[in-house]
Amino acid sequence: MPFRLIHRWLGLVAGALALVLGFTGAMLALDPVTDAWQARAGAGEPSVAALAQRVGADVPGIEEIRRLPSGMIVAYSYDQGEVRADRIDPVDGRVRGPWQPSLMPRWVKNLHRSLLLGDVGRAAAAVVALSMLVLSITGLVLLLRRLGGWRRLGGRMRGRGMDRLHAVTGRLAIPVLLVSALAALWLSATTFNLVSLHPPDDPDPISTSALADDLPVAQLPLLQTLPLSELKRLGFPNPDDPEDTWQVTTTTGGQGWLDRRSGELLVWQDATLAQRIHGWAMLLHTGEGAWVWAVLLGLAGASIPLFWFTGLILWWRARRVRPRIVGNQPLPQADTLVFVASETGTTWGFAAALHAALGQAGHRVHVAPLEHFQAAAGTRRIIVLAATYGDGQSPAHATGALEKIARTAPQDAAVAVLGFGDRQYPAFCAFADALEQSFRAQGWPTLLPLARIHQQSAQEFARWCETLAEALGEPLQVHYRPHLPPTCELRLISRESYPGQGDRPGAILRFALPARGWRDRLAMRGLGGFVAGDLLGVLAPGSSVPRYYSLASGHRDGFVELCVRLLPGGECSTFLHGLAPGDAARAFVRPNPGFTLERDRRPAVLIGAGTGVAPLAGFIRGNRRHVPMHLYFGARDPARDFYFGESLAQWLADGRLTRLRTIFSRVGDGGYVQDALRQDAQSVREAVRAGARIRVCGSRPMAHDVVLALDEILAPLDLDIARLRAGGRYAEDVF
Repeated sequence: MPFRLIHRWLGLVAGALALVLGFTGAMLALDPVTDAWQARAGAGEPSVAALAQRVGADVPGIEEIRRLPSGMIVAYSYDQGEVRADRIDPVDGRVRGPWQPSLMPRWVKNLHRSLLLGDVGRAAAAVVALSMLVLSITGLVLLLRRLGGWRRLGGRMRGRGMDRLHAVTGRLAIPVLLVSALAALWLSATTFNLVSLHPPDDPDPISTSALADDLPVAQLPLLQTLPLSELKRLGFPNPDDPEDTWQVTTTTGGQGWLDRRSGELLVWQDATLAQRIHGWAMLLHTGEGAWVWAVLLGLAGASIPLFWFTGLILWWRARRVRPRIVGNQPLPQADTLVFVASETGTTWGFAAALHAALGQAGHRVHVAPLEHFQAAAGTRRIIVLAATYGDGQSPAHATGALEKIARTAPQDAAVAVLGFGDRQYPAFCAFADALEQSFRAQGWPTLLPLARIHQQSAQEFARWCETLAEALGEPLQVHYRPHLPPTCELRLISRESYPGQGDRPGAILRFALPARGWRDRLAMRGLGGFVAGDLLGVLAPGSSVPRYYSLASGHRDGFVELCVRLLPGGECSTFLHGLAPGDAARAFVRPNPGFTLERDRRPAVLIGAGTGVAPLAGFIRGNRRHVPMHLYFGARDPARDFYFGESLAQWLADGRLTRLRTIFSRVGDGGYVQDALRQDAQSVREAVRAGARIRVCGSRPMAHDVVLALDEILAPLDLDIARLRAGGRYAEDVF
């Protein structure tokens, strides 16, 4: 079922009315809280009989006493032809003063219930309640998919910015909104008489006692034994109607009629199931009688504008990054088909670049969403670009793609699947894996084996295109230009140079944090709230493809810091190493939430080699609460590439770094970080047993060797890196 499509479009379409109902609902939630504050009473509440005796004597023209869900006692009467409501002290029965039914203007309640449109508005409100119910259910399904099931519902929420705000708010508000929507639908059903609250046989009891005088209310047996906490409503008999009776309704779900002269119970009628459900629906939708729940309702109602705004921004961003495919050939006339599955739209940029390159090489290319998968008689090759969403799910629009592919008979067209995802997620490119297995199981010929691209890497895509060109036996000029966020100017304020090895020196570059006014914040320009471990995309002059560097600082540090090694022929590293203080570079931040550290009290084991120590240094710099952090740092020569050496010594002294273990491959006996880990196997096991998170940054071969070493070390604990990665305790940033 296309839960994301339903959730997205229903939220966009019903969002405007939901904003009104959410805002007014949040306002109305103040009433139960205020009533509960005013109704607080002391101990020793009297019986209903005693209270009614006192109120009847003090309030002329008394008609009814009600005990509101908040516990407040209100007496209703006629005073010179006008209806009057007085607040009653529940302890001594004295009149405290006039009672105002609601602090909110009546139009607010009418706006919430009927949008000021009468029955048409009530019907519209019911439709919005149904929409909110569907949105809550689909949102819960998507949240569970994102987190990996019910067991991880309270776990770490990945993501940053609007995406994370939308999901985190949903995790908190969805249960309340779901209950409130169900209750609202019940109330709407009773409003339109789809559910009857009246019993089939409504009694009409009459006082028939032959006694001449009414029995004082204080002597009515039922009211003498009825606690005030169980009273819902007590109706006084009309003094001008000798046949009228006392009528009492209780909170336990029943009502009775009492003879005014003898006090005898004439009729007792239990509440119907519909009436009981109605009482619960009123409580759950309004919060009356449960002020804590009313507060939760108010917060949930106030979250609806936030839901709508963040959802709108996410939808608009996805639309902006999807490019137009110029010269797209009709499918029956194409020899090459490119199918795309993309949740946020970014994968379409790769498809557009591939379409242009293949078209320039003389191929007739058709590009389409994956859910439109099919092949024609003239199809020679099929390329599938498939992104993975959340915990291994397909993008929303491609939900039924696997089933459609399974129903399509294999043809002579050769197939290549290219997956896009994030290695920090346990199910990295899982949807692409499923597509690959489906094609191979059905017998489609193979154009290229499955390949995977991490975090939309332009460099990895360029390498894959070279492999594709070799398979086709012809050159391909692929010019991929990623859709980039707005860049800002960073001005270099200092640099710390390291000689490194041969023609590969290194440098720590510190840039001033650019000013960001309210207009920039509103337009989401500038660097925003980045943290150490996020990625800084730097654009060298004349280049449209950014080079990403792990940040060694967060915005709270007040500067932007990188550790860069010069690569021979490297366009961006050459540019950065050529900067002098005062020079500027254009850059933007890409969040890297799967790698960054949360601010909690869990210890951390940090493992880095060479310039890969940069984000780990940033974690330590920001560790002002002195959470236990253990750093394993490997390099070649302490005199040439011991990055952040002086800072690490200072952080070790002030407690931000608990333990520093260094190892250098070209000094003394030499060695690598994996060797240092094996030497400290016992302390590593103790840290992991204590709940430590592990972060690894450096080259891909180094990370591979570290995983092998850690699997050996953790085997006595019946743990391995796969389990830690699945639980969010292991992550790596490799290059």
